[in-house]
Amino acid sequence: MRRILHIDASYSGENSASRILSQAFIIAWKKLHPEDTILYRDLGRFPVPYINETWIAAIHSPPETHTPEMVEALKMSDPLLEEFLSVDRYVLGVPMYGFTIPATLKAYIEHSIRIGRTYEVDENGVRGLVRGKKALFITSRGGNYPPGSAFGEDHQEPYLRTIFWSFGITDVQFVNANNLVLGDREQSISTARSHLQTLATQW
Repeated sequence: MRRILHIDASYSGENSASRILSQAFIIAWKKLHPEDTILYRDLGRFPVPYINETWIAAIHSPPETHTPEMVEALKMSDPLLEEFLSVDRYVLGVPMYGFTIPATLKAYIEHSIRIGRTYEVDENGVRGLVRGKKALFITSRGGNYPPGSAFGEDHQEPYLRTIFWSFGITDVQFVNANNLVLGDREQSISTARSHLQTLATQW
């Protein structure tokens, strides 16, 4: 039995393409794997707090030295980290905002950037500690951003690949619903949904 963390990051409510598609994948997955446990986090509706100076001080100091403010800063952050580490797979619905990921998802990820827990640094550089897991990113984009496109407008997929790589999670897949504004929205969603239905039988 696997534990899967399903995250939606869109601010657009039920009309969000990334929400529609991530939920479609989870429904298809649960039909095939009813024994799996799905944890759900809606960052668009329930954002996590941004890290701050107190949080930085807290994670770089022994617990016995923590002030009440440091304890408070970690009160929500530590459970987020433990949840992130407790699962086997990740399914994220991620819209592209301003050529990158939503601020609320970036804030969430920053809670898991913990030396000694998700990564370490040695003479060879960064080495991820969260290994043997899979991640599926279901993205929505207004345009189309093929690899090598002019000016490198896509700062969404490269960032997500890089940060999860730094955690040690290298088995990642992307299903991108492109051209939602510049093309045929319904056709783009339908194509991505079909891909996800197939992926649910193989992932």
